[in-house]
Amino acid sequence: MKREVQKSGRFFIRVSVLGLFALARLPLDQPLDAAAGGQQATVNHPTTLTGDLVIAKLLERNRQREALLQQYSVPSTYRVKNDKGTVCAEAQVVLRYRAPDTKEFTIVSEKGSAIIRSRVFKPLMEIEVETAAGRNRYDSSVTPDNYNFKLLGEEDVDGAHCFVVQTTAKRADKCLFNGKAWIHATEFAFVRVAGQPAKNPSVWIKRVEFVRRYQKIKEFWLPLKNESITQVRIFGKNILTIDYDQYEITQVGGAVFRLVAELPRARGR
Repeated sequence: MKREVQKSGRFFIRVSVLGLFALARLPLDQPLDAAAGGQQATVNHPTTLTGDLVIAKLLERNRQREALLQQYSVPSTYRVKNDKGTVCAEAQVVLRYRAPDTKEFTIVSEKGSAIIRSRVFKPLMEIEVETAAGRNRYDSSVTPDNYNFKLLGEEDVDGAHCFVVQTTAKRADKCLFNGKAWIHATEFAFVRVAGQPAKNPSVWIKRVEFVRRYQKIKEFWLPLKNESITQVRIFGKNILTIDYDQYEITQVGGAVFRLVAELPRARGR
């Protein structure tokens, strides 16, 4: 049984990393929530826009916003819980970004399972560093090269009016996903992205769901919370979360400002 438990743990580690890796190539300014979570309004009548056009506008606006972002730092909390709500591992981390392509992580404190910290938290940080620098061999970016897009309609999410775009991966790839993106209807920034890997990482895995929420800071949209929920056969559910706290941002020109996340979230969850 001990060997089986260790084996399932490795599968959870792999799936958790892959689930969030599918989002690693999102542009800097965007939001995300659990696949079934968050408040949302009834879908309204769709606009004359297409999914491809909404994504094209989003990518263009993100390029404009990224050109104004010089650097930022943000404390964040990496945490894994089991299906009973017990925290298995946790790390307090500071992320620093410098334009155009540098990310650095400093681990402030750690506790819990050393295996999870070394095989889940560390790989996720390494993926972000490599992706920012363009060294990652996987292209999981949300672009027409990797996805088909369909505009489903409009919804109000986290106080923002959004276009809802269905994203369908063009190939069965564990680093891509099938799901939905909620895109701000006037600012063309991700407010939420949610879905499942386009390819099941293992027969041991029944289901993986992940979500990212963003928050607006001045003209920028930056991550607020990532969550990946993995259902492992026999062994139950594991939840990986990354919470981002107070951003300190420097714009091109030297303006510096700070902001604590304003969207509600329960600490320790």
